[in-house]
Amino acid sequence: MNTVAIISKEELLKHWLGHRNLTKRTIEKFPEAELFNYAVPGMRTFGEMLNELISIAVPGLKGIVHKQIEGYTEGMPYTTKAEILAVWDQHTEELKGLWAQLKEDEFHQTFNLFGQYEFPIIDNILYFIDNEVHHRGQGFVYLRALGIEPPFFWDRYTK
Repeated sequence: MNTVAIISKEELLKHWLGHRNLTKRTIEKFPEAELFNYAVPGMRTFGEMLNELISIAVPGLKGIVHKQIEGYTEGMPYTTKAEILAVWDQHTEELKGLWAQLKEDEFHQTFNLFGQYEFPIIDNILYFIDNEVHHRGQGFVYLRALGIEPPFFWDRYTK
């Protein structure tokens, strides 16, 4: 049976980085005062969601690349827009370096992410991306409720 790749490792990284770029632009549009103070009932603030994203993607990818199973550390301590943007940029650069170390032939190997989620590595990576898209969508709703036009969801590559 011939197997044909639908998307390359490099294309998947470009896709992920496009989402990270769009999320960064969403953070930039968010008013500082509302980042950690505005939420609808039953949901967290966008700042809390961003802290979650920061505590999952790059730490999770580090675990995968270095084959280290470490528990999830919740509640990163970033409390300002500037801190979040700085760590977002730092993590984006770390992600690129980690990605270069990831072996494509390991994507279907099982990895116990944070000692809790035993799935193929590709599923963990897709979860990192899906989780970001999900929370960015919530951020879009908050921006609209605040009367602010979010970035176009399809424009992931504009700086």
